[in-house]
Amino acid sequence: MTTPADVHDVRDPELPGRLLTIERDELLPLLRSRPDADFALPVAACPGWSVRDMLAHCSTALIRVVENRFERGVFSPECNDRDIAERADWTNDRIVGELERGMTEAGPVIARAGGVLDAVALGEWVHAGDVRTTFGAPGAYAGRGLPEALALLAAITRERGHVPLHADLDDLDEPLKLGAVSGERPPGRFIGDAATLVRLYAGRPLDGATGYELAGVEAAELNIFGG
Repeated sequence: MTTPADVHDVRDPELPGRLLTIERDELLPLLRSRPDADFALPVAACPGWSVRDMLAHCSTALIRVVENRFERGVFSPECNDRDIAERADWTNDRIVGELERGMTEAGPVIARAGGVLDAVALGEWVHAGDVRTTFGAPGAYAGRGLPEALALLAAITRERGHVPLHADLDDLDEPLKLGAVSGERPPGRFIGDAATLVRLYAGRPLDGATGYELAGVEAAELNIFGG
């Protein structure tokens, strides 16, 4: 794999939509190939949620973006629980269909939002990795959308003034620079594979990963989703 899209200070408004489109084309066939019983499996990365619950959350988040529905408390745990409960009598196929619509239509809306919704696209991609982990399917936090995901991660961490980190990734030809360079703190250093880096930034279990090095920053400082 080559270096992901060059990361500049200028936002690429089409990047989140590209990531969603790539992941839609990868994830939806996987979901539609699984039996209904798999949708009841618990998701380790989201305690208390089944695969179905998480997909209902993902589809709702994207439809909220598409329909510009951002009431007070949106995306809070309470709001997420209500959104999931509202789909309690839906079939799994209907939830997957709503997810497909959201992943298809949200990109242009996110592009016009100026960056405030970019993390929604990255979160959807991470949740797709959660699904693959739960199913034992290959490509969790990796796959065809990885270059776009890494470029988006770098842009989001830079925009948020996140702790600086230089990542030497097995998957890329050149180091990836994440976070903001303030001059107040030297960049941390990560050496390893991209999927482990994504797990660290998303606060996901490392599943016993040991083939990486992290120096100059604590793992907890990297988590951009909190919790």
